[in-house]
Amino acid sequence: MALTNFRTMDAVFSAAFVLYLLLTTGVHGDSLTVLQAPEFVSFQKGDWPISGEKIPDLVALTMGFSVQEDLSWPGLRAGPLFQRPRANVLVVVRGVEELDLPQSVASYPLENPVPFTLDSVAETVHSLFAEDTPVVLQLAPSEERLYMLGKANAVFEDLPVTLQQIRARLSQDGSVLTSLPLNSLSRNAEADLLFLSEVQVLHDITSLLQRHKHLAKDHSPDVYSLELSGLEELRRIYGPESPQYRDATAILASVLQKLGEDMYGLYGNSAVVEVVTVKTFEVPLTRKSRSILETKRTGSSGLYNLAYKYNFQYAVIFNIVLWLMLILALAVIVISYNLWNMDPGYDSIIYRMTNQKIRMD
Repeated sequence: MALTNFRTMDAVFSAAFVLYLLLTTGVHGDSLTVLQAPEFVSFQKGDWPISGEKIPDLVALTMGFSVQEDLSWPGLRAGPLFQRPRANVLVVVRGVEELDLPQSVASYPLENPVPFTLDSVAETVHSLFAEDTPVVLQLAPSEERLYMLGKANAVFEDLPVTLQQIRARLSQDGSVLTSLPLNSLSRNAEADLLFLSEVQVLHDITSLLQRHKHLAKDHSPDVYSLELSGLEELRRIYGPESPQYRDATAILASVLQKLGEDMYGLYGNSAVVEVVTVKTFEVPLTRKSRSILETKRTGSSGLYNLAYKYNFQYAVIFNIVLWLMLILALAVIVISYNLWNMDPGYDSIIYRMTNQKIRMD
């Protein structure tokens, strides 16, 4: 009897442990998941929440850029000064109830999920590396919104942008329809085609980069920002418990995992790949209220005659001045030491010629 009870308790604990693993390996609701990151970009594992409006600042810091306001978030540690990732890939997925991404670096809850863009990061990359023409790609297939800058214009000119072009791409060679397990998804339903079109775009981006591998080997960092809403449309039409939504979630999880591995490998293990999952975006009312508070704070700083805030170029100027001063100081020390220990009779050409003239006379 005691042995039977022991086995029963053991089975209960085993089932509970398996359930715990299933719950902890998945991404639930609004969250930020780091799929890939180089060793010098250190993400700390923990449950520290991050606001949605701070995602652009986080991307800028991971790429080694400065931000106007300090990001007081313990999830990201300061990295080496002279090492920065060669690319940052951010994928925003809307309409997510749960996404299984077990092979990830870290995952954090997302609070205040307001819409955001990486326009500030793209402008910084373009201003600092204008001569190198970096790749900047921002794409939202469901909204037919595309923004390309630098070498992206030449590489991704064949990338389908409109929904009509993407659906036509699904019937061509290399379509994802031949390799994905569609199961309950249909090739004729509008919502299913929207989701499959977004998966096709992700596949085409990595395929084009594999054909132009030289872009991943230059010195300028690249920025990719992709927004996917096909899963949200499936959730709205079929419901979160429908087989179509569950099959699409499983497909998207495997596609995102492969996207992270491919982009990480193309850039020589020097790329950061993040996935932001939200059920739905909130109206950014809190962001407007914060901007009003910041405006009042700026006015009070002028009242008390406080110093102005440093811009994002402060770190660059500081490093230039610091290392130039150190080099000049070392040069002065070395020159002074050599002059102090110099023997005029042997080391100076003036005294040497004078001695020879005296001897000749």
